[in-house]
Amino acid sequence: MHTWVLVVHVVAGSSGLLLGPVAMLARKGPGLHPRVGRAYQGATAALCLSAFGLVAYKPALWWLGVIGAATWGAALGGWWVRRRGFEGWLAWHIGLMCGSYVSFVTAFLVVNLGFGSVLAWILPTLVGTPLIGRTIAGAVRRPAVRADAASGADAASEAEVAAGVGTGS
Repeated sequence: MHTWVLVVHVVAGSSGLLLGPVAMLARKGPGLHPRVGRAYQGATAALCLSAFGLVAYKPALWWLGVIGAATWGAALGGWWVRRRGFEGWLAWHIGLMCGSYVSFVTAFLVVNLGFGSVLAWILPTLVGTPLIGRTIAGAVRRPAVRADAASGADAASEAEVAAGVGTGS
């Protein structure tokens, strides 16, 4: 049973690593971005739940459950703020979703470079934080335009405008 839980954990982690950039680079609005985002949420859920399964087999790995829960919490928070659509949701969405991805990258590096590698633990945050900040700053600088069914296919969503997709930027 331990092997199956580990396989689920590895597949979920690998899926999250692959799906994250696809969602980040996909055109925002209906279509690929939300579909990939839902798959990313599924991978994050499976990662978290399998982390708790691994902790059940080896309680000394309790911190794995904490990291898994924080990763899933960030991803769920990013989804939730988008669904609520309150003022400023885009900055929160970007920060939380990308923050959860930094966790995936950190885990990948720690597993492959070794638990004792300080670089593996801090490099993703050192690289990711300024990139996330830059993306958020760009998103809040641009005027937000919300797409809806009445506005037609030419209207850009707030996320598209923030990402510079379809706006000539």
